[in-house]
Amino acid sequence: MPAGVSFQVQSVVSAMAPPETPVPTEIRLHQKSRILEIAFADGRSFRLPFEFLRVYSPSAEVRGHGPGQEVLQTGKRDVDISALEPVGSYAVQPTFSDGHSTGIYTWDYLYELGDNQERLWAEYLGRLDAAGASRT
Repeated sequence: MPAGVSFQVQSVVSAMAPPETPVPTEIRLHQKSRILEIAFADGRSFRLPFEFLRVYSPSAEVRGHGPGQEVLQTGKRDVDISALEPVGSYAVQPTFSDGHSTGIYTWDYLYELGDNQERLWAEYLGRLDAAGASRT
């Protein structure tokens, strides 16, 4: 998806998704501010920084293959999203400027990130501090 362009998301939810699954109505990338803006059918909308999305990637590279195997992501402050591709009718897959492209962000996961953004960001900063690591 080219920079600064938004797209409408079809309101079709996979037959396997539970009815309470929040469905996005619009996703917009703001390249200058490095923000992914997502609006959901329930009226909620979130502005998720690219760095936040990158450090909370749902990929095995970041999350590991089980509890306690998470890998702290450092130096992601200036990461960009160079592409954003739909995955069926249930997710998107961003390609980040650092080459990371294996995370599939379901609508549920994006909603969860938005709903818990403040707490998750504080936790991430705490883990960075404890590790003596940096966002840059």
